[in-house]
Amino acid sequence: MIVFRNGSVWGTGSTALAVSGGRIVALGEQALDLCATEVVDLAGGALLPAFGDAHAHPLFAGLESRGPRVTEQSTVDGIVAEVRRWALANPGADWVVGASYDPSLAANGEFDARWLDAAVPDRPVVLRSRDYHAVWCNTEALRRAGVDSRTPDPRLGWITRRADGSPLGTLLEWHACDLVLDLVPRTPLADLVAALEHAGRRYAQVGVTWAQDAWVEPELVAPYLEAVRRGVLGFRADLAQRADPDRWRAQRAEFAEQRELVRRHGGGLVTARTVKFFADGVIEGGTGALLEPYVDAPHSHGMAVWPPEELARAVTAFDADGFQVHVHAIGDAAVRSALDAVAAARAANPAWDRRPVIAHVQLVHPADLPRFAELGVIANFEAQWACRDATMTELTIPRLGEQRAARQYPMGTLHRLGTRLSLGSDWPVSPPDPLLGIGTAVARDWLPAERLDLTAALTAQTAGAAWQAGAEHEWGRLAVGHSADLVALDRDPTAVEACDLGTIRVTGTWLAGRRLPDASTLD
Repeated sequence: MIVFRNGSVWGTGSTALAVSGGRIVALGEQALDLCATEVVDLAGGALLPAFGDAHAHPLFAGLESRGPRVTEQSTVDGIVAEVRRWALANPGADWVVGASYDPSLAANGEFDARWLDAAVPDRPVVLRSRDYHAVWCNTEALRRAGVDSRTPDPRLGWITRRADGSPLGTLLEWHACDLVLDLVPRTPLADLVAALEHAGRRYAQVGVTWAQDAWVEPELVAPYLEAVRRGVLGFRADLAQRADPDRWRAQRAEFAEQRELVRRHGGGLVTARTVKFFADGVIEGGTGALLEPYVDAPHSHGMAVWPPEELARAVTAFDADGFQVHVHAIGDAAVRSALDAVAAARAANPAWDRRPVIAHVQLVHPADLPRFAELGVIANFEAQWACRDATMTELTIPRLGEQRAARQYPMGTLHRLGTRLSLGSDWPVSPPDPLLGIGTAVARDWLPAERLDLTAALTAQTAGAAWQAGAEHEWGRLAVGHSADLVALDRDPTAVEACDLGTIRVTGTWLAGRRLPDASTLD
């Protein structure tokens, strides 16, 4: 019996909570009356339901720790120096692979292969951008991929070029990035499992016990199941298998088989109930799909990954197969296509508890805002992005213009319209710490009309994530009978200024009553 005491038990009006057999068994005085085998002193802090990360890529994040520490660098010169350091320290590596560089560090997000050539001229180097929608390559990587001045832009992707037509070194979006990425040697299973263990410990450090892995290729299911088998997966996960617009019909049977495989071997931690669609790219790269042209590229509306009619057909088909759909939609044209696809599925298929998700929701046409609640769509926001940072000022606003930029991330409006919200990090795009996103959502001084109040933000990160997971009766609230997925904080969020929410420290994370080891035990 574990008794938590001497702190605020969020949402209950209590100062104590008891756990037995992995579940919450009592609150308040009833908890204090029980015979405890372990007492956790909250020391005036708070106990909350553990957070969910409703859109993330924990396996990719774990893998980043294996390569050069690109994310930590704040200049192009710093990235190049770190790539050089790593290459010298790993002379046996055939490829230098890393992530995630900040696209705002170079004009228009365009990085030159020759900058990396200065560090590593004789081995291929490929670095993913922070948004994972672009890669920066050196000349050797381009040479091995056969990318030169005669290579046409693929259907879904752009090759940035110099004035003479030769490739600059930056490739944008799926088919262009894959020209190089398809050549990178596969990561061994043991390394993938180690990446998941690393991700779990990092999640424990920030209070997360469930994640929507929002981009799973076929070869990435096995590492999750192996991590479960070895007992090293430290969080719950739902795997969203990615639908490919070129072969989605064949994927229907494949995804159903993987769902059943995970059901049998997921150990109660892993499910595969979701299909992921990328409706567009990102505004910062000029590939987010817009209803009106880009200010800096009047000839372009961005890049729709799926024609709207085909997206509707595919969403309807996977909905009929009983999958929750999860659609990446950044631009207002992509959001509209995603909403239209959900409407088509609702019209064509029998009613069921479908809970569709549209993720990111950066730009929404005002006419489409009420449709989220009308269609039962969960709006998933990565709240850390709702700030006027360098990416916003150097890339986003110049491409959208001030008028459209003032409509970004309409969290407050959608909440007021009755839309269910969930919050995620898109880790490794942003840090996995939910309190950073909650702090931004509550305190945002840029477009303050779109703020969330603290209760709404905390709910979106806990009960909102549980609703998205179809697990609202299992976790996400502090209620007797629920799984003891808990996070202890050193301060009560309700007693902290909004601007200081991101400084609250997690003092412990429990999954079904078991305290999880965190990243402090790792390098």
